[in-house]
Amino acid sequence: MRSKYFFVFTGGLLFGFGLAFGGMSKPEIVLSFLQLKDLGLLILLGGSAFVTAITINFIPKVLNKPLLGGEFKKRKHTLSKRTLIGAAIFGVGWGISGQCPGSAMASLGVGNIPILLGVASMFLGAYIMGRFFS
Repeated sequence: MRSKYFFVFTGGLLFGFGLAFGGMSKPEIVLSFLQLKDLGLLILLGGSAFVTAITINFIPKVLNKPLLGGEFKKRKHTLSKRTLIGAAIFGVGWGISGQCPGSAMASLGVGNIPILLGVASMFLGAYIMGRFFS
């Protein structure tokens, strides 16, 4: 079990480093991207989408089970009104703050302490959704 935590922690560090290195930890770069002024983050987005597509579509066909135990499960595709509303809220929050959850954590990792307000807002929103709307 400890090796699983080690790999999850290492993966998180690598993910955060990639976001920070790619500029996602700087709200001004993200906002410039969202305003279509600087499209450099498309490379980061494209690379991460490519790795994810390989991981979720081809790895389960090659391996019988995940390397760290457990089993592969079928993905459920659900597109509902709630999903669309949640995506819209997420997009508005991203546009206002210049941060999504992953890049907010990377921002904290590089010392961007003012982003704590945005992170607290994300947790508050998740709590409200889980408490009152699920």
